[in-house]
Amino acid sequence: MEIIKVSSKKDLIRFIKFPFKLYEHDQHWVAPLIFEQIRFFDPKLNPYYEHSEVQLFLALDGKNVVGRISAQTNRNHNKVHQDKVGFFGFFETIDDQAVANALLATAEKWLFEKGFDTMRGPASLSVNDECGLLIDGFDSSPMVLMSYNQPHYIRLLENSGFYKAMDLYAYATQVSPPPARLKRLADRLEKRDRFTIRALNSRNKRKLRGDIEKIFQLYETAWEKNWGYVPMTDKEFDQLVNKLLPIIIPELIFIAEIDGNAVGISVTLPDYNYVLHKMRGKIFPLGWLKFLYHRNKIPNLRVTIMGVLPEYKNRGIDAVMYCKSFEAAKKQKNNFQIAEFSWILETNSMMNKIANPLNAKIYKTYRLYDRKIK
Repeated sequence: MEIIKVSSKKDLIRFIKFPFKLYEHDQHWVAPLIFEQIRFFDPKLNPYYEHSEVQLFLALDGKNVVGRISAQTNRNHNKVHQDKVGFFGFFETIDDQAVANALLATAEKWLFEKGFDTMRGPASLSVNDECGLLIDGFDSSPMVLMSYNQPHYIRLLENSGFYKAMDLYAYATQVSPPPARLKRLADRLEKRDRFTIRALNSRNKRKLRGDIEKIFQLYETAWEKNWGYVPMTDKEFDQLVNKLLPIIIPELIFIAEIDGNAVGISVTLPDYNYVLHKMRGKIFPLGWLKFLYHRNKIPNLRVTIMGVLPEYKNRGIDAVMYCKSFEAAKKQKNNFQIAEFSWILETNSMMNKIANPLNAKIYKTYRLYDRKIK
């Protein structure tokens, strides 16, 4: 076995396609679109490369790929947290401790040479992307922008000396009208505190862009004190918006305002992983037809962002946004069944408390691991 750097287009295709073989018989794995992955790893197209470095590695047994990993700096993380944490991601391997150890050691060596003292992951590439190792809830597919892996990865990482840095929870509940008690409370709170909650502007492009800028500003402020928070650059946010605009349902995105100023946001997305699962990573020849056929049959939703500015927390604004999201979801033609709230830090007591009145239960747990670099 040898570990090589990904240094050519051919290597990159092997890196991207390795999971297709690894998860060939796993009914819950969702294949990414291959052309999107190629663009994601293109330094000219992904603004992450403007502030940080990424190196991809392949583990080879003869001519066969048996594992892969990325090692990446995240200079924006280090600026915010004043630490020397480097990251790894895109970790995939056969169930072989020797392969896992070699991949992780290679990533660690690369990070050590960059001056880091801790390796954290998996993160692909940042906490603003898919992150965390699935440690519980292997009986269903991940929802949109959430990760998935096989159970043996837990053993491989922990046997390599990794320990828990933070758990991330995914809650699930039935999409149904909000409980009457919660609805009455939400109506009373909205009236008493004189805040209004409206859906995203979708008919006027100028106003839509203005709403998007509000979401960006709120995200930056509401999350800046969270564990592991990393600010997105303007270009990174624009890239995310461009990726999500084709799949959003404007009626499921809400902005809370007081005296015309935005103080909270809620972003709920249809689970397009349902469609990707049918496409198996390809647009052609039949992938596009599968997309058109299945996009209106998506059965689930994911609440990806729910945040309120610090000075307006504990007013129940988030509870009102949850209610409006559920009411709007029931009006959609997709007949949505399940809503996932993710991910929520295990230390975020307020957001974890909100799950109870919504009858939401933790059904998946993701974990970010640390290991000291020696």
